[in-house]
Amino acid sequence: MDKADRLFADGRRAVQENRTRDARRAFDEAIQVLMSEPLPADAVERRRLGERLDDLADAIYHYDLDQLGSGIPEGEAAELPPPVEKQILETNLPVDPNLRARVREQIETTMSELPLEVTDAVVGYIDYFSTERGRRVLLSGFARAGRYKDMISRIFSEEGLPEELIFVAQLESHFNPSAVSYARAVGMWQFMSFTGPEYHLAINSMVDERRDPEKATRAAAHFLLDLYRHFGDWYLALAAYNCGAGCVDRAVQRTGYADFWELRRLHALPLATTNYVPEILAMTIMYKNAAAYELNVEPDPTLEYDNVVMDADTSLALVATAIDRPAGQLKQLNPGLLQTIAPKGYALHLPAGSSTPLQSALDLVPPTQRKTARIHLVQEADTLTSVAKQYGTTVAKLTTINNGALPEVGTFALVPPPAPPVKVAPAKKSTAPKTKSKVSEKTVPAPASKGTGTKTITKTKAAPKAGTHAGSKDKFTARAGA
Repeated sequence: MDKADRLFADGRRAVQENRTRDARRAFDEAIQVLMSEPLPADAVERRRLGERLDDLADAIYHYDLDQLGSGIPEGEAAELPPPVEKQILETNLPVDPNLRARVREQIETTMSELPLEVTDAVVGYIDYFSTERGRRVLLSGFARAGRYKDMISRIFSEEGLPEELIFVAQLESHFNPSAVSYARAVGMWQFMSFTGPEYHLAINSMVDERRDPEKATRAAAHFLLDLYRHFGDWYLALAAYNCGAGCVDRAVQRTGYADFWELRRLHALPLATTNYVPEILAMTIMYKNAAAYELNVEPDPTLEYDNVVMDADTSLALVATAIDRPAGQLKQLNPGLLQTIAPKGYALHLPAGSSTPLQSALDLVPPTQRKTARIHLVQEADTLTSVAKQYGTTVAKLTTINNGALPEVGTFALVPPPAPPVKVAPAKKSTAPKTKSKVSEKTVPAPASKGTGTKTITKTKAAPKAGTHAGSKDKFTARAGA
């Protein structure tokens, strides 16, 4: 937190010196430092971290509102526009009077649990989404929504939410479970690290349930319901989903208006939030009147899967073999898994119809061995020798683990786990001082040649061979892993 406070102070100083870009950079870094803090295990400390982030964001918001561009009058461009992930356009959108009239007619005949209104901002976004670029953005999200629409609709119905809130996921992530924003929000519904656990989304070294489409959708439904109960208005609840309940509360307190459109008119909310509700309304109106806007939506096939709760830590490789599917397909169905092990208690998503064969295979493997155990589907030509050779084990081990013989064809045999790799420790370096070769010279008389005087001959005394002296060092050192 100290680093975040220093960065905030740097940003405040930059504001005072009219260095707006430096101020924005420092403020963004301060927020990111707080968001990258490890999540405390203690609930009180976790809430304290969230409150500190909220306070910092609020302080930055005031600078943003007053001096960095978010509070500028309509029609003037902000020097530093908000991130493109949260905003497609600036707040000033051109309005076609004829389009406005058509939209009003459509709303009168459109069934929607979410209240629909016609404003310049809503019509402006409909106009944008009718352009080639906007249509491409819209259709890509509508198509991907097909994978999850049935699941989201079911959960929203169970929880009592308007089904039109599905477009929150389109705006947040384009229905991408692995989406990560510049602010480190994660998943289809873009939960922050301190908000996810408050809605029972586990985040640890094994799993990040913000990435799990079904669990995150349930959490998002609860979060949106909490916001609606707090504000009593879906537009304010959506605004709070974007910028935080505290941000909206303070805007209401400052202005005296508990109305989204008034808060938007008074520039009392962050710029991205002022566009958030109109975008969702525009998407809803266009989706429900797709023919009128010539939107040929071809949704992706629905993801159908079974859920099996793991009663022990279990290898995905074991599951893949049991259901005869690639491990990569399991990873795609389970984006919340960060490792190749599904931990105990995890609801693993499997291709539809796979739960029964998986359970049959898991019944063969003791729970304590499912992280490393292997299984083999016995074929007609298999023998103990051929299977042992295939998996790099011995016939004796294979026989013992399968009670003396391979099971019948078409059933699974247990395969001993692979032997752990042999670790080769690097040779220790000698601590003895290194002895340099010594060369001594002696001058001795050489035999005199005929007619000559005395010659000088230099004799060299060689250093001892390596290993023959206490001070010597072997030049060959074992290489780690060799």
